[in-house]
Amino acid sequence: MSRPYEDPTRTDPSDLPATGPQPTVPPADSTGGGSDRTKEKVPSQIKVLIAAAFVIAIGYGIVAPVLPQFASSFGVGVAAASAVVSAFALCRLLFAPASGAVVNKLGERPTYLIGLLVVAVSSAATAFAETYWQLLLFRGLGGIGSTMFTVSAMGLIVRLAPPRMRGRISGYYATAFLLGGILGPVVGGLLAGFGMQAPFIVYAVALLIASAVVYFRLKDETLAARKAKNPQPPMKFREAFEVGAYRSALVSSFATGWTAYGVRVALIPLLAVQLVGEGPQVAGLALAVFAAGNALALTFTGRLTDKLGRKPLILTGLVVCALATIGVGLVSSVPLFVILSLISGMGSGTLNPGQQAAVADVIGPECAGGKVLSRYQMSADAGQILGPILAGALADAAGFGWAFGVSGGLMLLAALAWLPAKETLPPEENPENKNPGSQDQRA
Repeated sequence: MSRPYEDPTRTDPSDLPATGPQPTVPPADSTGGGSDRTKEKVPSQIKVLIAAAFVIAIGYGIVAPVLPQFASSFGVGVAAASAVVSAFALCRLLFAPASGAVVNKLGERPTYLIGLLVVAVSSAATAFAETYWQLLLFRGLGGIGSTMFTVSAMGLIVRLAPPRMRGRISGYYATAFLLGGILGPVVGGLLAGFGMQAPFIVYAVALLIASAVVYFRLKDETLAARKAKNPQPPMKFREAFEVGAYRSALVSSFATGWTAYGVRVALIPLLAVQLVGEGPQVAGLALAVFAAGNALALTFTGRLTDKLGRKPLILTGLVVCALATIGVGLVSSVPLFVILSLISGMGSGTLNPGQQAAVADVIGPECAGGKVLSRYQMSADAGQILGPILAGALADAAGFGWAFGVSGGLMLLAALAWLPAKETLPPEENPENKNPGSQDQRA
């Protein structure tokens, strides 16, 4: 089983071209100019996935502002209305192991399409739910489809992305989701004027459009690995766990889910009111500038990840996000509150491309990584579910300073977990080093 290449003596990775065997993607530069990575272009198949991610994120953002209100319209309390939101994430977490097995069995593209269709049907059914329990059931089923297309999309990127472009492509993919997530709530708020059901119907249509784009534009990818003479062997979780970078990625993924995706969304609005002394407008501004900082960082950190290595960007992002998160819980000034939210977003945008690229390096294009990717996704989902609950309880018991301090401390612990991990950025494949990934670097 191949291992990611890890070479601590590498001094100038920027001189190394991006090559390497890709089963379904031609070399990025077939004219002999491969030594200049600036000439490389993102494979067309990856562009299709990025476009689909944008459409999916817009659709998800469309229903986000309406869902709690829709749940409340059935006459339930705040806790029950919030449970509808949690049901989606909980089903993602519970079904993640099975989704990895499905990816390994059917292949990435069929699983991706099935997942999109499941969420589309779930969204349409949600629009016509007649009771609260129907709403809870239909929304939860959407979480099953969501984890299917999330894990399979990551698998496709692992298989199709040239190794030395993985950081850049991870950045593009994250940016597509981010921009869609920013635009979606705006569109959703406008659609709410047409009735509570309208956003869910539009979301279902958006998913059908994304499914059609992937079906027709990635048609040549249909079960390519299974039709090959030598199908991709599935990488076992144990094999990936032997690699230090993957173990570290599980820790940092959990910490990121807890802090950047869970605590930020759940506690920032409450903090704005109770600690900073301002209303929802400041909370919305803080969330918006976090997204802006994330987008700003993603414009360059993906390329830096492919040039400098995965580990330096991950460590930098974790430390920056940790310190800014700790600071957010201590300030009482609106300008500082907003500035620290911006810095926290930049930290998150700095670490994510490298983290995802490192996981892709561990799996490599020769293996089916469904189970490995599903466990990685589960770590983020678990953090996103536990973070708001435990940090919220800590805020009630000891104050917001402790809640955000512990959350930031968790990010610092994740940085410590990355210190012993070795770099996974692959070098140039050349005649003297035909299979650098075969070196066993499990530390």
